[in-house]
Amino acid sequence: FFTGAVDGVVNGDVYQESNGPTDCYAAISQVDRLQSEPESIRKWREEQKERLEQLDANSRKQEAEWKEKAIKELEEWYARQDEKLQKTKASNRAAEEAFVNDAEDVFPGTEWERVAQLCDFNPKSSKQAKDVSRMRSVLISLKQAPLVR
Repeated sequence: FFTGAVDGVVNGDVYQESNGPTDCYAAISQVDRLQSEPESIRKWREEQKERLEQLDANSRKQEAEWKEKAIKELEEWYARQDEKLQKTKASNRAAEEAFVNDAEDVFPGTEWERVAQLCDFNPKSSKQAKDVSRMRSVLISLKQAPLVR
């Protein structure tokens, strides 16, 4: 039978390729090779390992600081948003109350004055891109001289 993972057959024994040593003698030979390295290379490996550990520790510390800073900034942002929301709600309630009070005081002939109160006639504060100058002039003229029925 054939499994597809077979790399070779030597003297009737099946061997598979792997990333590390597969038998004890290969592991021992690797340790012997590491021990037979020159002192300078061994020292460099140790220094490099310490340096990398220190860099990892610093990066973990910096990441933790960034996370704390991000959490604080997010909490501040939520507080500001909540404050804005409360202010907007209060101003909307006040505007609605004023609008309801004004709507109750309806007298014949004051329709155009009420329309003019709802319109913004300042062209500089208008955020619209369309030209509304003709409509503005019509509303102003109707406010000054309302139509008579």
